[in-house]
Amino acid sequence: MTALSVNLNKIAVLRNSRGGDEPDVLKAGIACLDAGAHGLTVHPRPDARHIRSDDVHALGALCEVRGVEFNVEGNPFAPPRPGYPGLLALCEATRPAQVTLVPDGDGQLTSDHGFDFVRDGDALRPLIAAFKALGCRVSVFVDVGDPEVARAAALGADRVELYTGPYAEAFANGHPEHALRAAAGTAQLAQSAGLQVNAGHDLNQANLGVFLVQVPDVREVSIGHALIGEALYAGLDATVRAYRRIVDAVAP
Repeated sequence: MTALSVNLNKIAVLRNSRGGDEPDVLKAGIACLDAGAHGLTVHPRPDARHIRSDDVHALGALCEVRGVEFNVEGNPFAPPRPGYPGLLALCEATRPAQVTLVPDGDGQLTSDHGFDFVRDGDALRPLIAAFKALGCRVSVFVDVGDPEVARAAALGADRVELYTGPYAEAFANGHPEHALRAAAGTAQLAQSAGLQVNAGHDLNQANLGVFLVQVPDVREVSIGHALIGEALYAGLDATVRAYRRIVDAVAP
């Protein structure tokens, strides 16, 4: 079964744009779980432009009480600074079920590429071990088509998350076939090395079902930007339920 994890970053963007507490990130998380989301995702960045450290603590506590997965994403190489204790410290405090390591720089608008395992492998290995010592499952963000994806297993990772931005763009342009074949091939390469596969970025109600049918055994999709955008029209409860119908329809 593919789990649906809702990324709440965009709720925090709206809140931070005005200041104060509205919309309330914690209430949004509760609404998503009440509607059937299997878990929640956040991606705190050092500049706190959306999810803040206090949000991570509050949502981690919510997920623990509700018995659902909490997924914290971030760059393990980003140093601590005022207001951001660092990804490892946040995970040590909240003990999420999963941490997803992403190589995004401070200036990036959004995550848009996976790790270079040849270049970054030696630096990643002890960090992956440190997160696993906290009891976290470790997933690493990867590019579709990366021939070195199996190296993630040797570094100690449990899963990889396929960066699906190029697939979403190809789908929107009406020609997703090559991107789907590439994603399926990368997933199979990872799985042959003992890794499980997640996916995320620009997945939406239009393109998600096709992706899950064509790419084997995706364990989790984390969806935020499109889901929150669609919820502006249909409502958060209805939108999460619509995504649940999509992932449930392709369950084995």
